[in-house]
Amino acid sequence: MNIKKTGFALCIVHCTLCISSCADYNVTDDFTAQPDPTVVAPYNDLAPVKSYINRDAYANLSLGAQLQVSEFNKQELAHAAAVTNFDNVAFGTSLMSGTIVNAKGVMNFLDMSDLLAHVQDIGYEVYGSPIVANANQADEWLSTLTAPIEIVVDYVEGKSVNFNELAVGKFGSEDGSTAAEIVKYDGQNVLKLAAGLKPTHVRIIDGFEVDPKATYTTTFWAMSEKDASFDVNFSGNPVKGTGPNGKWTFKAGKWTKVVVEAQSAPDATEGYLQIDNSRTGVIYIQKVEVGYYPDNHRPQTAQELNDTINYALNAWCDGLMKINEGRITSFDLIDEPIDTKAELENGMYDLKHSTEKIFWQDIFGSENYAPAVSRVASGAFERHGGNPADLRFFISETGLEDQKTFESLKYWIGVWDAKGAKIDGINAKLNLTYSENAETQAKTVASLNTLLDNLASTGKLIRLSNFDIKYQGADGVSVTAKNITDAQRQQLADFYGQVIKTYMSKIPHDKQAGICKGNLADTTDPVGLWAVDTKTKDWVRTATYKAFCDALSGK
Repeated sequence: MNIKKTGFALCIVHCTLCISSCADYNVTDDFTAQPDPTVVAPYNDLAPVKSYINRDAYANLSLGAQLQVSEFNKQELAHAAAVTNFDNVAFGTSLMSGTIVNAKGVMNFLDMSDLLAHVQDIGYEVYGSPIVANANQADEWLSTLTAPIEIVVDYVEGKSVNFNELAVGKFGSEDGSTAAEIVKYDGQNVLKLAAGLKPTHVRIIDGFEVDPKATYTTTFWAMSEKDASFDVNFSGNPVKGTGPNGKWTFKAGKWTKVVVEAQSAPDATEGYLQIDNSRTGVIYIQKVEVGYYPDNHRPQTAQELNDTINYALNAWCDGLMKINEGRITSFDLIDEPIDTKAELENGMYDLKHSTEKIFWQDIFGSENYAPAVSRVASGAFERHGGNPADLRFFISETGLEDQKTFESLKYWIGVWDAKGAKIDGINAKLNLTYSENAETQAKTVASLNTLLDNLASTGKLIRLSNFDIKYQGADGVSVTAKNITDAQRQQLADFYGQVIKTYMSKIPHDKQAGICKGNLADTTDPVGLWAVDTKTKDWVRTATYKAFCDALSGK
């Protein structure tokens, strides 16, 4: 849908303190953005931030804002501020598989569908969440898909005891009591568990190793002259019966076959079946046998895991790009792949790996990680109506001000490029703090300059994200949004402007993929273009708003 922007209109409010701007968007369905946040002097004459970019000189530069999907879809204050002042919106982890795909692989794209329909109506742009990463993935689904495979197993005969083959006499019990003994009964030798006030705990079979994953079947024949009830414990695992309070029961007067199926307790190493006589009467035990079915699962082979994860990647990308319909054209392909605690033999940092979760790179292989993902995602994008010429993939990473982290990312991008991966740019996540300590601030500025020089040297498109700057006093203590003074706010704003101008000067114009603001309004830190009025909760422009306008206009 075509959109006609009428510019920045001022709506006079009958109030001596404030003027509200109402950036209207004239479209055929009469959509109108909610009023832009409250404007007070001295910043009431400023236009929307994005209008200050010289599009002729900086054709590729875009200004982004990060919001939550739910926050954007409300179409309230944050939505209005973003749409009015920024070229595009990013949604962080909100559109990643961990949010969208459940344990059974069902994908819920309702929120994404709503926001895409809306941005299409108003002619707006979205920067895509990372397609794959190590965090915020559909871990339950991947775990289900890669679970061990059920197989057919044969029953294994185990140990048996025939009390008729044992001599009459005392029979040991766990607590050393003599309440159990082998006696003559019903024409044969049997184990007798006596009744009494003191309960007995007798292992009627023991002395075999247990597999904690196996299910054991223990069979014994029992008889009592009264209806009997008793408790059963298999290798530390209390096993419930079908009688009252989980008791095991049988009727008096005949030999009854009792079958107990159970696994051992997790920490058990010795196998045994223990009868806890419940004082209801004497119980006689005949032959006892135990056997088991081995664990009927086996791990997936390397090829099966590869096929499974390929299926998962294809299914995820197909679902994502089907709902997208080519509307989002820029994505983070992979988010934060570098592990700064693990080195390769060449001295570079390794990728992140896991023995507890399924990491895509552990299945595809580190060198084929980005090639595999970009191939599948590109194919799905084109298959569902996207123009391949418009598609751009970025690798996003944090901590790139550290030289070794940067060199390691550059190394891996080189490896992936050589194997045919589509990697158009780097999305560098910033972590900036302004300090009143001159020495500390000088180091921050030097580090920023080095970072931008390094990024420019890659020849890739460069995007800066998480563009929030905190404020620190000379004593190293953070200054909150509640306590920051006007003078301190101006120093912070000046540094924002310095960062923007340094980016615009150091990154070649044709490689400037944009800057994305992390928070539009102050949090507990004074990071916003807007402060939040403690009483009305209105957003009020700060010196940082003006700093953005001035820097983008080249002042």
